[in-house]
Amino acid sequence: MIRRKLFGELKAHLQAPEISLLVGPRQVGKTTLMLHLQEYLEKQGYKTLFLSLDFEKDWPLFSSQETFLKKLELEFGRQKGFVFIDEIQRRENAGLFLKGLYDRRLPYKFIVSGSGSLELKEKIHESLVGRKRLFELTPVSMEEFLNYRTGYRYEGRLALFCELHPDEVGVLLQEYLNFGGYPRVITATTHQEKRWTISEIFNSYLERDISYLIRSDRIGIFRDLIRLLAAQIGSLINYSELSNTLGLSLATIKNYLWYAEKTFILKRVTPFFKNIRKEISRAPICYFYDLGLRNYAVGLFGQLEHPQEKGFVFENLVFNLLSEKLRHTGASIHFWRTKEGAEVDFVVNFVREIIPVEAKFQKFKAPKISRALRSFIRKYQPNQALIINQNLKASLEVDKTQVFFWPIWDFALSPSFLEG
Repeated sequence: MIRRKLFGELKAHLQAPEISLLVGPRQVGKTTLMLHLQEYLEKQGYKTLFLSLDFEKDWPLFSSQETFLKKLELEFGRQKGFVFIDEIQRRENAGLFLKGLYDRRLPYKFIVSGSGSLELKEKIHESLVGRKRLFELTPVSMEEFLNYRTGYRYEGRLALFCELHPDEVGVLLQEYLNFGGYPRVITATTHQEKRWTISEIFNSYLERDISYLIRSDRIGIFRDLIRLLAAQIGSLINYSELSNTLGLSLATIKNYLWYAEKTFILKRVTPFFKNIRKEISRAPICYFYDLGLRNYAVGLFGQLEHPQEKGFVFENLVFNLLSEKLRHTGASIHFWRTKEGAEVDFVVNFVREIIPVEAKFQKFKAPKISRALRSFIRKYQPNQALIINQNLKASLEVDKTQVFFWPIWDFALSPSFLEG
């Protein structure tokens, strides 16, 4: 089994009274993680109950709060117990259902999961304000992937492994860029099995998440939209062009993009401006939660060969790493582009400090700064800048800005955002 870092966070929250609400894309391992938690609790001597709205036999138990409570009393009496509920988004008015249970101050701890439907992302949040802590499980991270691929022999010492085995690390990087981080894809042993698995994941997403949100005759159009966006990661989203290509109104295009975000397929990134009104009004770019799903959508799953195509996916990877590291900091991620064509891949905004970040899928022999990054440094005078690349770890000063060159694996394994 692939060990997930989120397990430790969930385990630490087991004794807290709030509902532990686990969300994330379909098939990233939420059910497996919950079963792992259940096993841990039972070894500690606690009583547990696992119910899933994916199981038809469990549906009647969710018909009302009273029926559900009778089941809990049957299993636990009035003693402490841990209740696992999987795929809660399938229950109508799930937020109110959970709120009613929590507000009774029962001696039960609820650990609840669901994939990315709007019911889970929106209405549940509104109903459970102050009653839950949210945990988001993403596809397997680079650190988790590397630990798994090396049989956990170097857990806690991965940075040293990467330093001593650069060629092996390069092969693993290529694998991760090609196939992404869905657990079942990673553990599949053949290319064909990986392809079947990613195809099933993509189709299941359309049939089980998106089919609840749009008309059935629009599923194919939504699929085409995802394919178009996958082909232009890191490029400005042209709403009018998408509208003309797909034969949809601008409002529908924007609505579908919102669905794709709320169901954990992609994230939109807005441009960096000092003027917030401009930031909101200018065209965004998008990146995908999972690299393998992005590659599958454009017909390149396991077949990234062109350096430029690898560069786009590498840029997406750096965005995912930034998102992971900045999740609890309050910082926001943007991009910077000028009318003259200068561009910086990412600008991390800590409000009191901004840090430009460049993603360069190349091996450097010596530090080299692009004209665009120099232009940004002259304009905004940040204290630091980062260039994430394949191999070089170095630093130099440009107009009083300290520029750090950081190998991708070192950046992925660093516990903090700025540990040069």
